[in-house]
Amino acid sequence: MLRYQIRGENIEVTEAIRDHVEKKVSKLERYFIETPDANVHVNLKVNPDKKSKVEVTIPLPQLVLRAEEVNDDMYAAIDLIVDKLERQIRKHKTKVNRKFREKGDLQQLFATGANGAVAVETADDEDELTIVRTKRFDLKPMDSEEAVLQMNMLGHSFFVYTDAETNGTNIVYRRKDGKYGLIETS
Repeated sequence: MLRYQIRGENIEVTEAIRDHVEKKVSKLERYFIETPDANVHVNLKVNPDKKSKVEVTIPLPQLVLRAEEVNDDMYAAIDLIVDKLERQIRKHKTKVNRKFREKGDLQQLFATGANGAVAVETADDEDELTIVRTKRFDLKPMDSEEAVLQMNMLGHSFFVYTDAETNGTNIVYRRKDGKYGLIETS
């Protein structure tokens, strides 16, 4: 059973918006054998430039579906985000099917089509998953500030390093808003 948690920033979540979100997101249920027991976290935001931003996160047992969309029209953004989530499900479904095809023990999480066939993505998706380059490097102990400086100096959007205090592997990254994020491993 899907439970919706819809919140708005700089916008009142009207009954019409809530109904539209629930109607559109509930279409994702057709990809599952039974409706997953999950919370659907929806964040609706209207920025000062009058652009609408919709973020949807659906944590499931085998994967987390997450997408965001920015559009002039809130309803259009909701429609587009559901399309993105559908593509994520199909891609994951194809990956799982390909991985377990030989074994014959594919766990039945996803529904199949009318003829029993599982939807298969085009060869383009296989190219997206191909590793085209491998790099090896030593992680140098440093603090997060130095890691951000190194990342900027290299012109990358993320940087992996060993934290000098905890000796753990951490990652700093540049967010879409231009600020920085830190991922700490345990």
